[in-house]
Amino acid sequence: MLRSVGQRLRHPGPWAIDGAIAAVLLAFMVGQLALQAKPQPGQHATTPLAYLLVVVMAASLVTHRKWPLPSLAVCLAALLLYAPGRYYAYPGIVLFAMVYGITLHGTRRQSLIALISCAAAMAVAIGMQPGVVGSYTVWVESELGIAIAWIVAESLRNRRVRWAELNTRAEREEQARRAVIEERLRIARELHDVVAHSMSVIAVQSAVGGHVMDTQPEEARQALAAIESTSRSALTEMRRLLGVLRQDGEPAGSLVPAPGLADLAPLVAQVGEAGVKVWVQVDGERGPVPPGVDLSAYRITQEALTNVIKHAGAATARVKVSYEKGSVTVEIADDGPAVPGGTGGHTGPGGRAGPGPAGGPGDSGTSPPGTGHGIIGMRERVAVFGGEFTAGSRPGGGFRVFARLPFPEVTT
Repeated sequence: MLRSVGQRLRHPGPWAIDGAIAAVLLAFMVGQLALQAKPQPGQHATTPLAYLLVVVMAASLVTHRKWPLPSLAVCLAALLLYAPGRYYAYPGIVLFAMVYGITLHGTRRQSLIALISCAAAMAVAIGMQPGVVGSYTVWVESELGIAIAWIVAESLRNRRVRWAELNTRAEREEQARRAVIEERLRIARELHDVVAHSMSVIAVQSAVGGHVMDTQPEEARQALAAIESTSRSALTEMRRLLGVLRQDGEPAGSLVPAPGLADLAPLVAQVGEAGVKVWVQVDGERGPVPPGVDLSAYRITQEALTNVIKHAGAATARVKVSYEKGSVTVEIADDGPAVPGGTGGHTGPGGRAGPGPAGGPGDSGTSPPGTGHGIIGMRERVAVFGGEFTAGSRPGGGFRVFARLPFPEVTT
């Protein structure tokens, strides 16, 4: 219990802070009313009504965060009832605190209402005072006090907003950085699996070649050719792994072949079961595509179609696979509603992937900003091979993902 009290004292809540400020101002004004050292000519003696109105003005400060405009209205009403009494205590200090509090904790509209209404009410209240108390000098000083309170609070509020924006931006950048690292590790694991499968093929073919070398030399030559082709491809994939390390404690990769563009039919069927009809178009003749490129193209298509299901609200999607000499291109487009904000970024030939400017639908395909990191992952996969990648809204509505993955031709 003592620890709880200590924590509350070290970190007081908004109600405690506002209550303490109101109590200090109330004590100050009540002290002035009670002492009433040298009243100016025309000022009246303190009455019970004066104490009551001072309590109401101070108490309105306690509720200004939750009910800013009602609290302001109560404070100003009490002030306008207090002013005709021509009491000794100066109420302007309460208005200064009210303008400061509403400007700091409220909206811009509420702060302007507080500034204008308090300035007008102060002018009216001073105009009711006699002689020196209601002079032009007192009026100017009071209005300046209100203006200074508003300016200081507005500056602090703008600084808070900027700090909040900076913190939010830093959090997003950190999330994007973590997403890039995780995606690179995932790519490394999958490439490791591709290479492991290639090594198993080499082991089997070498065993076959050694077994039939004397009796079936033609079959042995075919085995050696398969070993050469597979080993060249595996070496290419191994180079991709440099600098990308597997996390400690993760299970070893499977020797089962990784999926590729030849496995689009089951993926299309799954998307169709989710209610999105997918049309697949294949252009060109499929040649020897490296397993890593094949896997990345498949994963990009899978991620794009997954985002269509989750976020696009589309009824149909089109997948176009183009095989060219030394490259494979995938393009995924849907007929969902137009997404404002431009494209999701571009990675040119040989460009490095990264969070980049995501001025469009956010980091998760067609998802709103900040909801995921799908585009970041696709960009990373393309950048591993030094390819081209774009993602963004289509002029007529919907979303389009384009990825071109180059690869060196392997001669056998």
